[in-house]
Amino acid sequence: MNPERMNVESFNLDHRTVAAPYVRVADRKVLPQGDVITKYDVRFTQPNVAHLEMKAIHSLEHLFAEASRNHSGAVIDFSPMGCQTGYYLILQGEPDVAAAAALIEATLSDVLLATEVPAANDVQCGWGANHSLEDAQAAARAFLAQRAVWEQVTA
Repeated sequence: MNPERMNVESFNLDHRTVAAPYVRVADRKVLPQGDVITKYDVRFTQPNVAHLEMKAIHSLEHLFAEASRNHSGAVIDFSPMGCQTGYYLILQGEPDVAAAAALIEATLSDVLLATEVPAANDVQCGWGANHSLEDAQAAARAFLAQRAVWEQVTA
């Protein structure tokens, strides 16, 4: 392990010490005009132990990206992590884990009620056949079931 501080915040996180699922502030940036954006690490599975399958990740990304904007105008982006263990949620505004968790909870509750994955077609998506509503809902259900521990990042 490299003891030097790296440029990417998550590369400085000891992934052996976290206890997923959780929601944590991963970064805060002040833009040139003074606006603040906050990046949240929304970790669904335990790093290096479990991961989400691509159809679940992809479908949950579509579902969350669309539904979250019904709950908040602060949503900038919701992107999957390459390690397939979670997502980065980027919101406009100062860090507030409790408010981000409430947004996540409301959005994932909507995911459970969905009857289709939005934009899951070859016109609106770069891999329209790579979706599973059922897998996305299973991931959302499992994450929601652990709501009480989301703000506890380490065991």
